Parts: sequence; C-alpha cells; structure tokens
Amino acid sequence: AVTSAVLESRGNIIENQQFTDPVTLDFVMRTRFETTSNLNEVKVIFEKGLNQFKPNLNFRPYSNKKKALILVTKESHCLRDLLYLQELGELPIEIPAVISNHSDLKSLTENHGIKFIDQSGESKEDAEKEIRALINSEGIDLVVLARYMQILSPQFCDEMKDRIINIHHSFLPSFKGSRPYHQAHERGVKVIGATAHFVNQNLDEGPIIEQDVAHVNHASTPEQLVSIGRDIERRVLAKAVRLFAEDRIFIVGNRTVVFQ
Repeated sequence: AVTSAVLESRGNIIENQQFTDPVTLDFVMRTRFETTSNLNEVKVIFEKGLNQFKPNLNFRPYSNKKKALILVTKESHCLRDLLYLQELGELPIEIPAVISNHSDLKSLTENHGIKFIDQSGESKEDAEKEIRALINSEGIDLVVLARYMQILSPQFCDEMKDRIINIHHSFLPSFKGSRPYHQAHERGVKVIGATAHFVNQNLDEGPIIEQDVAHVNHASTPEQLVSIGRDIERRVLAKAVRLFAEDRIFIVGNRTVVFQ
C-alpha cells in the first residue's frame, strides 16, 4: 500500500526500512522518497491508500531541519560536540538557543553564534515557564539534556513526551550520585558506558535510544574512567539526536525501534 501510494504520488523511493515487532505485532516503516507532488497532495494520496490500516502517518520534507533546544549545567563535553557537529553540517538540526542554570558555558555557546539563556538563580517553576515559552515561540521539536543536572517536573515531561532526550552513565541503578566513575573504580568495574534515552516521569527509565560501552581494567584511574565516560557520553548523545532528527526512532511500548 505504501509503495503504491508513492507511485501514485509520482514518487521514487530513495530509502526504505520496515519492522514488525514480534511481541506487540506493531508494524513500523520509514520511507524516504522524491516526488514532484506537493506535500498536501502526498498526504491525501497516502491517507486514501492506507486508510484501511488506520496507520499513524507522519510526513516531513527532507530539507526541513528539526529544531533542538539544548539544556546544560556546567559540563561542556556533550554541548561542545553537538555544536561542533551542527556547525560541520553533520548533525541535521537547528539550535535556536542553549539554556543553563549556570553561566559557565555562555562563551562556548555564543562563540558558535547561538543564543545563551542564563537561568542562574531562577526557581524551577520560573525556569520551566521560560523554557515552555521558548519551545512555543521557536517551534522546538526536541529538548536535549546535555548533562543538565536538574530534574524536570512530571507535567513538563508529559507535555514533551517522546521529545526529550537525556544522556547518563550506564551504571544505573548502581553508583548513583555525583561521582559514579569514582564509585565504579572502587568496585573494580571492567566495562563502563553511556545511555541516551527519552525522558518520562520515571526519570532515567524512558525508552532507550542508543548505548555504547568501553572496556577498562585494574590499571585505569578514576580520572581515566571519567575521561573515557565523557567520550562515550558525547558520542552516544550526538548519535541519538541525529537519529531523532532523521526520523529513525519509533517507540513501541517502552522500547524503541531504531533504523540505523
């Protein structure tokens, strides 16, 4: 039905991926195609041709980049990587602004020509109110928590359901707190990693998007673990953002189907 709709739209398929979840039997499909028809014509043809299946259809012109609002605190490695990749054109997003509850990353952000909003001293309620206003005024598609050391309210998480991506070390639920790599060193771990996931009301329990690990040994110092962890975190977060920007993530239950 999809390929027939593409044909009727005078389209040519460039890329196509599909998957049927063996547990839920949900069918997901991502199709990129070229066409001489306009978007409204395409929507009418697809809705008519696929109506019998009652699908959840989403369309986006490939050239339209998604807008991402980045939230940070003091650590720079994730933000630095996102700004660098976006500047190179390797991360297909627009970044209207960076928001922080500290001023530490102001110069880094503004050196890339991006607006920096300092919320130092603001209450969580006022900060979220300002974030909401920016999301609405800028048409934000995604909020990225690039080592943002604040807990978002349940209401905000619900409002932005499946549109907030967080990054953290993969030791959870073990080694909670501000020095997880030092705790891991004391326990002699052999593998460290990072997880990028969608945020929900259960904090770090949202659907997982991307993960990676690195092997370490007894000779690794706590400082070396921190350095390795930062490298994994920045790579995993950047990849998760890219996957979202390219519409490659489908949520099935509490899991994700990710087309690489």
